[in-house]
This record gives sequence, C-alpha cells and structure tokens, in this order.
Amino acid sequence: MRKFEYYRDLIFVLTQKELKIRYKNTALGYLWSITNPLAFALVFYVAFKIIMRIEMEDYALFLIAGLFPWQWFANSINASPMVFLGNASLIKKVNFPRNIIPFTMVLQDIIHFVLSIPVIVLFLLIYHKTPDLSWSYGIPLLLGIQFSMTYGLSLVISSVNLFFRDIERLILIVTMLLFYFTPIIYPETMIPSQYRTLVYFNPVSPLMISWKNLFLHGVLEMNALALSLVYSLIALFAGHIVFRKLSRRFAEVL
Repeated sequence: MRKFEYYRDLIFVLTQKELKIRYKNTALGYLWSITNPLAFALVFYVAFKIIMRIEMEDYALFLIAGLFPWQWFANSINASPMVFLGNASLIKKVNFPRNIIPFTMVLQDIIHFVLSIPVIVLFLLIYHKTPDLSWSYGIPLLLGIQFSMTYGLSLVISSVNLFFRDIERLILIVTMLLFYFTPIIYPETMIPSQYRTLVYFNPVSPLMISWKNLFLHGVLEMNALALSLVYSLIALFAGHIVFRKLSRRFAEVL
C-alpha cells in the first residue's frame, strides 16, 4: 500500500512539474493546447472545403473531431525521444521506476485532451448537435485504449533513442506521414474500396475513426474498437519488453 502511495505521489509531482514547464512564461497557458488543432482545422477547411470544394457536410466539425485526439497522440510520440534524455539528472540522482517518466508525459497530454473536449462540444452546438449519452462510457474507453497505445509506443521510442539518436528525427517524419495516411482530414469512405482495408493496417486509423464516430454520431463501431484494443495491447506489451531489456544499460549512455 505504501509503495502504491509512493508511486502515486511521484506521478503527481512529475506531472505537475511537466505542466508547469510547458506553460512557464506563457500568457495564454491552456489556450495553446487548443490553438494548434484549431489553426490546422482552419487551414484544412480553407484548402479542402473552400478551394477544392470537397463535398462533405459539417466539414469543420469533422476536422475538429479528428484533430484533437490526433494532437494528443502526435504530441506524446514526438516528445518521446527526449523523455529520458531530458530527465537524465533526475534518473542519475533518484532511484525510482524509470518508466514513470514517459507515463507522466503521456498523462499530461491526456489531461490537455480532456480539457479540449468542451471545444468539440461547442462546435457540436454550433452545428445544432448535442453530445450523446454514449460519451459517458465511450470517452473513458477510448481514453484507456489510446493511453495504452501511446504509452507503449513512447516506452519503445524513448528507450531506443538513447542508443540510436537518429530515432528523434525519424519519428517526426513518421508522425507526419502517419497523419496523412490516417482518415483525419478525409473520411475513410473516400478511399477506393479496393484499398480501404489497408487503412486498418495503420494502428492509429481505427482509433481515430472510433473517436470521430463517437463525437459525431454517438456510436462505437465494434470492429474498429476491437482492432484499436488489439493494437494498444501490442504496443503496451512491446513497450515493456523493450524498456525492460534496455533499461539496464541506461546508465551507460546517460
């Protein structure tokens, strides 16, 4: 019990520290968390709805429903390579489970995402729609799945980057490519039918599709949800295996 309380307090302190660092000397604070996806939504809306005249109703709402959960994933993954490097002094001085550091990094991003949900509600109201009761169980379920997937991938990336520093630059490229291969700025129905099944080989696609279906239609499509769960468990398992094998050598490279 005391060990659990120690880990709980440690997670709280580290998360609080990261939040303070993120917003240190910023005037807008939390608003920066929603400014980025809103700015991208504006750019994509102008490009695809106004200039290219894509035939899709409520396109702005569609963009918002996908960009906010994507931002959580992308922010955590892009920050992962520097998680252990940025906390080298703490790791050398204090004896504690090192995997708590990427855990708290993903945790602070989930907090930002949860705080951005009212913005999605606002856009729903603008388009004369309301949140569905399914949000009460759908949001916690998808939060757990995405947290597991993101944390697992972060463990792999942050651990491997200590030994191969090129990972830091590679991840930025992979994340950018992954964004355009994920149905976020376009619906999966726009993909030619002969290639549509390939979308689900992208681990993030079924998760983002699930978020959009929940926010826009109040439904959870079971196939996409089950596939998201499988991907998240694989990522979580791989993360712990890689971390456990490499963490013994952290002192050599930090």
